[in-house]
Amino acid sequence: MHSFPFDLVGFDLDGTLLDTSGDLGVALNHALRIAGRAQVPADQVRTLVGGGTRHMLARALSLSGAPLDEDEMTALTAQLVSHYEANIAVHTCFYPGGEAMLDTLAARGVPIAVVTNKMEHLALRLLGEMGLTSRFATIIGGDTLGPGRAKPKPDLLHLMTERTGARRAAYVGDTTFDTGAARAAGIPCVAVSFGFCDRPAGELGADAVIDHYDDLVGALEGLVVRG
Repeated sequence: MHSFPFDLVGFDLDGTLLDTSGDLGVALNHALRIAGRAQVPADQVRTLVGGGTRHMLARALSLSGAPLDEDEMTALTAQLVSHYEANIAVHTCFYPGGEAMLDTLAARGVPIAVVTNKMEHLALRLLGEMGLTSRFATIIGGDTLGPGRAKPKPDLLHLMTERTGARRAAYVGDTTFDTGAARAAGIPCVAVSFGFCDRPAGELGADAVIDHYDDLVGALEGLVVRG
């Protein structure tokens, strides 16, 4: 078996590795009820995700009226996070082929990581409840480095390679936050068309696009590793 071109594959979490739209939607609508705002239909939640919890809430509030002031926004975000954390893995699941893809990478001896704009404690809680924590060489959240360091800035991806010692990393994501961070970090990126894409997958700026996780290993092998 020929060698794999990357010594680390990083994954975004929401809308990439796991379909979290069901649990995020329940928590989001809980917060919107508190604010007296209209609920967001389940099929619309996926269009709001990306950039972290507060950003998702701000987008949802913009659909039904004026934004809240900073203090109200902070309080409502805390309500959303609390509800989500308590019900974090009720509806969340792998995308088709996702678990088998992780098994394939493990069998090839390829370490994997999670780099998400989700708050680190929520990412750890979710992966723990899904029984996945031990699979990852490192798990990095949007607040791991403090404020202002989340994707699309490259900082979290730089931390990923620093923590793991990877010399040839690739990244898998579903939004411009992911592709922008990978581009800024000089890391090849694969976009998944089935995620919470904020643009059509072919317009995200990724080096390759896949429609199913059965295709990820082949897509990674087809990428030219940037020196």
